Amino acid sequence: MTILVAMLDPPREGLVLPGLADSVLTPAEVVDLYRAMAKDLLRAGADSGGDLLVNYRPDDLLAEPHRRAKPSEEAVRELAAEALDEEELEETRFEVQVGSSYDARVGNTVTHLLEREEASSVAVADPVAPLLGRKNLDSAAMKLRRRDVVLGPASDGRVYYAAFADPIDFAGAYAVPEVDTLAARARDAGLDVDFLPESVAVHEPTDLRTLLACVDARRRAGRGVPTHTAAFLADLPVYITERSGKRVLVRD
Repeated sequence: MTILVAMLDPPREGLVLPGLADSVLTPAEVVDLYRAMAKDLLRAGADSGGDLLVNYRPDDLLAEPHRRAKPSEEAVRELAAEALDEEELEETRFEVQVGSSYDARVGNTVTHLLEREEASSVAVADPVAPLLGRKNLDSAAMKLRRRDVVLGPASDGRVYYAAFADPIDFAGAYAVPEVDTLAARARDAGLDVDFLPESVAVHEPTDLRTLLACVDARRRAGRGVPTHTAAFLADLPVYITERSGKRVLVRD
């Protein structure tokens, strides 16, 4: 079974989703959006056929302004408890991230699970792509039976999901553009690569507009939506319009 590693930060203002700092959202709303997307990621992981591991950044890996009285682990566990039932929470592993960079933290976790714990495959996802649901995770797990690496591409060359049946050289593996760099590292290691359909990963205000439109469209069409993120967006007093030939997100 594929182990899904959810890379979480404690939900604190100024720390999570920094690319939305100049959006129409307030700092508190940015945190609430992160919380909603994190809960949808955990929910998808629990509903899929694999195991769930929450890999959180401890306070000693955070810059001084983002350290709080409540420990990082406690904040992340409380967030997980809002998404999972008691039994699921007991079955979920919580481990601290180790490494000075994102590449190192992902690499340390993936390599340890594959080589030391002999996991069949390991997937990594940040809580930025709430349309990554259980069906997508199960589809990726099926692809990993035939391929060594599966990537989920997002806009601007980013990735919203990366899974490995064999380790790669992770040093600088998430250099821009991430999807191409990861694919190149996989091929350098002689590994076969496959892809999930492109999806929305929320990093910039433009991504937020895309997510809002996609979730609204799926709701109108009677298709599944990420529960927590959809509820947050439904209550958000913003809408997409066109001004001076540009699409913008504005508040009511």
